Amino acid sequence: MFDSDFGPDFGPDFMALLTREVLRERAGALIAEACAWAVGLSDQPHHARLRGRVVPTGLTIGARAAIGQPLSGEEDGRLELGDARPGSFQDVLNAVTADGGTYADRFDAEVLDPFVLETCVLAAERARETRADAWADLLDELGEDGADLAEVVRAGEWEPPLRIEAEGWVLAALADVPLAEVEAEGLPLSVVRAAEAAARGAVPAPPEPPSADELTGALFLAEVALREARLPVPVPPPQAGRLLEALLGEGLEPAEVPALLAHLPVEPATAVQIAAMIAAAGEEPRG
Repeated sequence: MFDSDFGPDFGPDFMALLTREVLRERAGALIAEACAWAVGLSDQPHHARLRGRVVPTGLTIGARAAIGQPLSGEEDGRLELGDARPGSFQDVLNAVTADGGTYADRFDAEVLDPFVLETCVLAAERARETRADAWADLLDELGEDGADLAEVVRAGEWEPPLRIEAEGWVLAALADVPLAEVEAEGLPLSVVRAAEAAARGAVPAPPEPPSADELTGALFLAEVALREARLPVPVPPPQAGRLLEALLGEGLEPAEVPALLAHLPVEPATAVQIAAMIAAAGEEPRG
């Protein structure tokens, strides 16, 4: 962290205080995300450490919790999560996973860490918008230009202490709550998160731009097509159809055409019109 004092309105702990303020505002969202993350844990196979090896017990986490058996062993987990009520959210956090870690490790990586980073970035945005002079001083002290707020947050090292506080909020709300109740509470948001993930996965990857060699060869064919079509240049919009027909007739693929138009003597409106014609035909432009 930095040691300079920026005056009574902006001391060394200004951002630390601001990040805590934003975290308090988002506490409800954090608890909701924790509940959503827990959905499905009951169906996971339960593991235990036996003579140094992690082995399945033959029960699911939910089945073991239902009969009142603890999910975590004495050799596993974090000391601060010990003495948990069997079958509770805290108990499952301390349970060992198949790879020898704990569910607390997964919770940190999948929920706490990204939530805390997002909270710090929101606090940075607020500082930048409401206290511009102090924000500029802070960037100068940290040696950052402010273009990437996540990098500013990492440079300021506000995440580690805020993560401890965020974990405290979660445990205060959910530690002793039975896992089944936590899952039930998180089910609606879990469905939303699953739908968001499915939507992101459905978005096709952006097409690869043509290589220099591909562009050179295609451009040669495009220039030949334009010359043989004897169209006025720059090609006006009324001739867009004839130009597209000439390009395709020379063996060019529809997806190649939009990237070539920037190198041909065509009016901007003509290029837009041709791209629209290709899109209407169901072709994805390249580049």
